Amino acid sequence: MSVNPDLQGRVFPPVAPYLVGREKVREFSRAVFATHPFNHDPEAARAAGHADVVAPPTFAVVVQEATLAQLLAEPDAGIDFSRVVHGDQRFTYTRPIVAGDELTATLSVASIKSLGGHAMVTAVSTIVDSAGGHVVTATSTLVVRGDE
Repeated sequence: MSVNPDLQGRVFPPVAPYLVGREKVREFSRAVFATHPFNHDPEAARAAGHADVVAPPTFAVVVQEATLAQLLAEPDAGIDFSRVVHGDQRFTYTRPIVAGDELTATLSVASIKSLGGHAMVTAVSTIVDSAGGHVVTATSTLVVRGDE
């Protein structure tokens, strides 16, 4: 089965809000070796002008994950997860993610391209805060390997 080209342009329903926890930010920071004091210490973060600890830029993938799960679970997608390789990841920030943020993500399928028997699916997750303000756009390109 191949990737359904009709997925291009599809917009999925927003996922349930994700409440960014201070300890989750600290754990993620340790995992990615983010050592800046504002990633761990609320006082250092406040001194730098933030409300609480600041998540490393790649933390947005934690929020994006639920939107990608929607895409992969879509019955007519034609995406066999066992054949998926993560091809590219990009983040475009309006402001940093901080502990206490309640974030909602909405996924849209930006493009589907064929390349040598493989499909490249570019999915864009727009992540907003509880007031509806843009925080970050996370763009993932998934490579769905064709039959060998």
